[in-house]
Amino acid sequence: MKFTVLGLVLGLSLALVGCTDEKKPSTQQVAGDIPAGKAFAERECKGCHGLDGKGAAPAIPHLAAQREHYLIAALDAYKDGKRTHAALKDMAKQMTEADVRNISAFYARLPPVASAPEKNAQQGSPYEQGKTLAAACAKCHGEDGNSQSPGTPGLAGQQPRYFVTALQEYLAGERKKSPMHPMLPGLSRFDMENLALYFASQTPVKRPAPSSGDAVAGEPLTAVCGGCHGSHGVSTDTATPSLAGQDAQYLLDAIKAYRTTRKRESMRVYVTGLSDKDIENIAAYYSVQAAKASEKGQTIVKDLTDKCARCHSADVDNPAMAVPKINGQDRDYLVMALRAYRDDRRESTTMHKMSLPYGDSIIESVASFYASQPAK
Repeated sequence: MKFTVLGLVLGLSLALVGCTDEKKPSTQQVAGDIPAGKAFAERECKGCHGLDGKGAAPAIPHLAAQREHYLIAALDAYKDGKRTHAALKDMAKQMTEADVRNISAFYARLPPVASAPEKNAQQGSPYEQGKTLAAACAKCHGEDGNSQSPGTPGLAGQQPRYFVTALQEYLAGERKKSPMHPMLPGLSRFDMENLALYFASQTPVKRPAPSSGDAVAGEPLTAVCGGCHGSHGVSTDTATPSLAGQDAQYLLDAIKAYRTTRKRESMRVYVTGLSDKDIENIAAYYSVQAAKASEKGQTIVKDLTDKCARCHSADVDNPAMAVPKINGQDRDYLVMALRAYRDDRRESTTMHKMSLPYGDSIIESVASFYASQPAK
């Protein structure tokens, strides 16, 4: 999930894609000198951003028609050391307040860069790609992830980041080999994320009570479990599995595996103190709990872009927030920026919280959407 940024911007790289935590800069109180800004861009910026404000290579942001107060805020952040690009930090520290105003005024007043829909258009949604991949899982796990075979885990409604982690543990030999094991090496990271999103979006069916174990006796034993796995086993954390509605035999085998082969110290410590009967009762309890889909993959890209539009729409301009326009922005740059916010390598509490749950597949779909929209 890493993104290489060798040879990235030597010019005014923005921290696009963010409801930043920066305040309105004092430098925007005075109008910039556009000819002076153009002269500065000629000397310092055109190698990466051009005099037309178009990024010279993938992952270099377009600056043309960007909001002036956002450009000022971005440069002030580099000057203050709040943003980490080495060349830009050094350049910004040498800039006067007038330089900041002038260069921002120059780029803000350029016409927007024309987008290239044929290049940036999203090739199928992550959900639909996951649905296609899921056909190979149907024999054991059911078409919609509701398994019917005892000992085979249900995948419907499962948390997506956990699902990906589980697949990687199988690949690493940290889990017991299963019939699906030979299929896994052929899956890319994107495949895993798309498959996870598809199954996370399916509705788990209610299971009948298992033939062994006492659900009533199991309930008090799950008090500790609820701290991570949620009330009644419905997880609210994308990296922590839901247990509600899971196959009882699979739960029984999985919980016991933490005594030996599965590597989770917190689980091992708790499970070691349980008897086999306790584990059987816990499995019975969770298997009959009501479960639900953990994602809405069918509409997730639209839902996310609708949420982004509240701040980033070209029609929404609040100077106090210093939020960039992102329609028509370079796709690779948007991907890089969203990953940086998600991984907490860019400073914005709001953006970190919004992007944290999402893997690269969804991030790239959102970036593709915005890159293909006409810039204004």
